[in-house]
Amino acid sequence: MRRLFPVTDQTPAPTPGPVSEDREWSLDELAEAYAYPEPVPGEPRPWLRANMVSTLDGAAQHDGRSQPISTAADMRIFGTLRGLADVVVVGAETVRQEGYRPARARAEFAGRREAAGQASAAAIAVVTASLDLDLSLPLFTSPLVPTLLLTGAAAAPDKVAAAEKAGARVLIAGDGMGVDPARAVAALAELGHTRLLTEGGPRMLGQFIAAGVLDELCLTVSPMLTAGGAQRIAGGPSIPVPQRFALVSLLEEGGFLFGRYRRS
Repeated sequence: MRRLFPVTDQTPAPTPGPVSEDREWSLDELAEAYAYPEPVPGEPRPWLRANMVSTLDGAAQHDGRSQPISTAADMRIFGTLRGLADVVVVGAETVRQEGYRPARARAEFAGRREAAGQASAAAIAVVTASLDLDLSLPLFTSPLVPTLLLTGAAAAPDKVAAAEKAGARVLIAGDGMGVDPARAVAALAELGHTRLLTEGGPRMLGQFIAAGVLDELCLTVSPMLTAGGAQRIAGGPSIPVPQRFALVSLLEEGGFLFGRYRRS
């Protein structure tokens, strides 16, 4: 893996120059490279980052899943981002399609998490209006920390009761059936979850973008072409004015590019 542009806490003006040695980065180096911004003392605020993968022709999935367009290096970064997060926010459809499992504790991140006052693993927070989920999945039966469900105030009471009986914690983040993205972020922050990571899906990421609550995008560009009608990394209605993000760092391995962008 080569560093093409430096990682800094400031928004850099990237200029071409020598690349670093082509080698596999350690998880500790990746953790430093992808560390969350240090909170302002006395003013902790949530920081929402997204981690997505896209092919050269803009497909976020192949046959409904992201795994076929990923790579081992992408999965190392995927694991690193989970190892740094308080909570992973994901849409219900992605849970169904990708077979989501609870985040696991990893020895490589134990010291960092303990020093930051975090649980041994990130919680998974599922955004769901219907609460139509398979509660027998490991995500609900065997998580290290209880799975969170973000839903609206109009959610069916019997579905809420069933989810809570299964061990999930239900958070209301909307007035009707749906979930308001800004309220979802605020509800998680109220639980002390300020290092937020979303892994999609595209519709939910589009909602976060439209609500103006996305702070950072970690995007893997896969050197593949799929054609077809696959979704982009973000869906839903377009926003009136495109949001500008600044490149913070760029890594490369095997033709895959791993970019990190922050809101300008």
